[in-house]
Amino acid sequence: MKPLLNRRVAVTGIGVVTPNGIGVDAFWKSLFEPAPHVDVRRVDEEALDARRLMTHKNAKNSDIVTRMAIVAADEALRDAGLLKIDPDAPNPAESDVAELVDGIDHERAAISIGNGMGGVQTLADQILILDKKGARMVSPHLVPMVMPNAPAGALSIRYRFEGGATTISTACAAGTDGIAAGARLIAQGSADLVIAGGTDSSLTPVCLAGFSNMRAMSKTGFSRPFDRDRDGFAAAEASGILILEPLEAAQARGAHVYMTIDGAASTTDAYHVTAPAPHGTGAERTMRLALDDAGLTPDQITHINAHGTATGLNDQAESEAVERVFAGTSPVVTSIKGVTGHSFGAAGAIEAVSVALTIERKTIPPTIGLENLDPEIHLDIPTEGRDWTPGPVLSNSFGFGGHNGSIVFSPVA
Repeated sequence: MKPLLNRRVAVTGIGVVTPNGIGVDAFWKSLFEPAPHVDVRRVDEEALDARRLMTHKNAKNSDIVTRMAIVAADEALRDAGLLKIDPDAPNPAESDVAELVDGIDHERAAISIGNGMGGVQTLADQILILDKKGARMVSPHLVPMVMPNAPAGALSIRYRFEGGATTISTACAAGTDGIAAGARLIAQGSADLVIAGGTDSSLTPVCLAGFSNMRAMSKTGFSRPFDRDRDGFAAAEASGILILEPLEAAQARGAHVYMTIDGAASTTDAYHVTAPAPHGTGAERTMRLALDDAGLTPDQITHINAHGTATGLNDQAESEAVERVFAGTSPVVTSIKGVTGHSFGAAGAIEAVSVALTIERKTIPPTIGLENLDPEIHLDIPTEGRDWTPGPVLSNSFGFGGHNGSIVFSPVA
């Protein structure tokens, strides 16, 4: 089948906010270090320091999902050479609008962000205020803080991107689907610049209780992807952002290109609201469609960034699907969730940042937390960093509702 992507899509900037590292260098370093033994992993708000980029008023009236996205996007745009200002200047932010370099057509610049449940932390806080202090004390900013499209809207306002600000909400596949949707805008000629990625924080007491009661979260605080003793994920919050441009245009302006996005696919299991389809049949179909979209065969994939949540059903279903799709080949498989925890709608986006660095630094990060490989899983999963000659990478994300997303990244030839 002829690939669906037309113009080749380049990734020219990356930015990331995670509990284990804010900023690309800190994030990459953390992927090789022992993981914290806690079942909930939160971003350090003091280290996040969103007020260096936003006015005090706007930061106060934004949920953490938006603040994380602003910080990650500013890093990514700076990395891509598209910001005029120095966001690390010591003076407090005087404006919520950032200055971009000259020559950007704002009508052809778009946003595509994946998000799970929106500003649920703000919602939880305001429900308590309603209960304790009454309706008159509920914030008038509640609705724009809580709505899932708030991060995309805030990014479009900050950078004056007028080509559309789309929010993808496909649970834990949202980050990957957000990037894929942004890549299609570039590939099909609908946009010339896209901020794409994901941002999510679902760490309210009620959400955590729900995850725990459905036995999805680890009781031990250890996130052990693909391990025989895995007992669930560590819940986390995060944001990952990629800057997307047409490859030829990026090369013409002398931009650094981390990788290209060569194919993507999204499907649904149509099976169960939380459990994956038996034997990972939906995941298998998605991976095959993404490869077909990229015009690649399984033997050309050298590395797989797995969803790898450390839950019993997910890891087993994904591994079975990978074994079928890549039978007779030997791609190296890794999951970074042993370090990062599971950041739900942001997971695929921070993992895309990891893939960009994996390609650039020619090293595959280990699967931290894996000590004893599940005997029913037959994959090459390193527990230490591994030197690697970059080649095409497949990244997977799967979410509640039966959502499956896969995307193919490649080094620039």
